[in-house]
Amino acid sequence: MTDKKIIAVVGATGAQGGGLARAVLEAPDGPFVLRAITRNPSSAKARALADAGAEVVAADLGDEASLRAAFEGAYGAFVVTNYWDPDVAPGQSRSKLELTQAANAARAAREAGLKHVVWSTLEDTRPYFRHLGTDVPVLEDGYTVPHFDAKAEANAYFNEQGVPTTFLETTFFYEAFTSGQGPQRGPDGRLVLALAMDEAALSAVAAEDIGRTAYGIFAAGQRYVGRTVGLAGTHATGAEIAGLLAKVIGEPVDYRPLTFDQLRAAGFPAAEELGNMFQFYAEASESFVAHRDLEHLRTLNPRLQSLEDWLLAHQEELRATL
Repeated sequence: MTDKKIIAVVGATGAQGGGLARAVLEAPDGPFVLRAITRNPSSAKARALADAGAEVVAADLGDEASLRAAFEGAYGAFVVTNYWDPDVAPGQSRSKLELTQAANAARAAREAGLKHVVWSTLEDTRPYFRHLGTDVPVLEDGYTVPHFDAKAEANAYFNEQGVPTTFLETTFFYEAFTSGQGPQRGPDGRLVLALAMDEAALSAVAAEDIGRTAYGIFAAGQRYVGRTVGLAGTHATGAEIAGLLAKVIGEPVDYRPLTFDQLRAAGFPAAEELGNMFQFYAEASESFVAHRDLEHLRTLNPRLQSLEDWLLAHQEELRATL
């Protein structure tokens, strides 16, 4: 028997939940033990968590009964949905699926009597655009940035169910710089960073630090229930990001901002959504950045990574994309 509190982690084998899973496992003398929730407990990542001492439980966000069972007896849970899940059927509304999954998690958390849930969420972009008088394309289900807006809308489910919740508002991932949104070599051979940020500051974070910050919130306890925490690891303009990339790569990187319309018209899947997203990041930058206090965040997560530190740790991956 143990008096340690069980933290049930949805998506424990993924990017966000994995950060929390590792934080719990790396603190064997800490107050928590890990219950890793995954759709596939026989996967290599799930088996590795089990070998490291985690309890691994099969559950699916689409199956409320399985979540209820997975949350039973736990103190708290980390809940995250994946709008970009590659297993979503063609033609299915991703935002409606996220809303259904969040509602399932909220009801399951209430029924299991969880004392603290950290819900990984994002801002609703629509009020910002209305306030700014910005005319942007309306996309899936009436959202302007569906993967932001649906998560923000889902916040209400946790409140309506009376679930003690901390709303952890995330942001742009550093990992994007090694998976298609980093610098590209132009026709003249020079590296170019083309972000649709104009001169505004972008808030960004390592995916690992979402889970690690959630650990700090659980450790801080009940004083974070009912609060919203804005998360970032770095605030930097496009020019500053290009400078960091150049420093790590070892050659100049030019910053050439795209317009929002150029990004929306780029023709790849989700181009319109990303164009709207970057327009939100840029036009709402002042308040978005102000909501993410790096000094305070380091009290929750002392290992919070700056973009420069993360790039240095991933410089081989970065160079491989050039």
